Amino acid sequence: MKIAIVGLGLIGGSLAKAIKKNTEHSCFALDIDRAAIAGAVAQEAIDGEITADEIHSCDVVMVCLHPAQTINFIIENKSKFKKGGIVIDSCGVKAAIVNAVEKPLADEGVHFLGCHPMAGREFSGFAYSVDNLFEKASFIMTPSDELPVRIVREVSQLAYEIGFARVVTSTVEEHDRIIAFTSQLAHVVSSAYVKSPSLLKQSGFSAGSFKDMTRVAKLNENMWTELFMMNRQPLIDEIDCIIAHLTEYRDAISAEDADGLRELLKTGRELKELSNNS
Repeated sequence: MKIAIVGLGLIGGSLAKAIKKNTEHSCFALDIDRAAIAGAVAQEAIDGEITADEIHSCDVVMVCLHPAQTINFIIENKSKFKKGGIVIDSCGVKAAIVNAVEKPLADEGVHFLGCHPMAGREFSGFAYSVDNLFEKASFIMTPSDELPVRIVREVSQLAYEIGFARVVTSTVEEHDRIIAFTSQLAHVVSSAYVKSPSLLKQSGFSAGSFKDMTRVAKLNENMWTELFMMNRQPLIDEIDCIIAHLTEYRDAISAEDADGLRELLKTGRELKELSNNS
């Protein structure tokens, strides 16, 4: 199988390295960053560079760009993909992407499958890509009812070959609703958390919990702004939910209600233990 990767950032670069390490497929890449292409060639992460006019030769094209860039690239090049070929994306929001590109590609005889590799680091760019980023990760697919089952099977098999530990199938609505909680809210909370006046006084007073809470505050604000705005309502719902629960903790502490506070903490612990067993 001939695979093209559009965008050699952290995810695209890691996919390329994992494909070369774990599969027999050939892998080519397209990126405006000449250093990324040169680095990928030097590290043998790809078999070579490819242009947009040449992607018709590829069986699978993985578009690993920011959300708006993903939509723009696919729409601008919709007639250049292989007829009967497969195009997938890697964005952390699905409805906005699928709704924008699925039909235009279908009209060109190209299959689109919305995907989301559930892995990342607090760093970005090809320089931080690794061949084992997906070893313990889930690969989410959001196939439409019109997509042939064989396409879902082929992409699922490819994900396992690349090294993903689990493949999950979802609707775009379910994906965006749950991701608002598991990923996007965590980034909002972390970004807000580090804005405390105490941040610059924490040296010598912080350990694992501080590192856990602040890790994803080191984000790409351009990409995450796009993700948040494309998934506004589910994210707003999650922010409203956490504000309501934080208010309960604040009120219990303010009222010196130790029993109420203990019950809040107990409920949180029990929910965490329940989630660990699911």
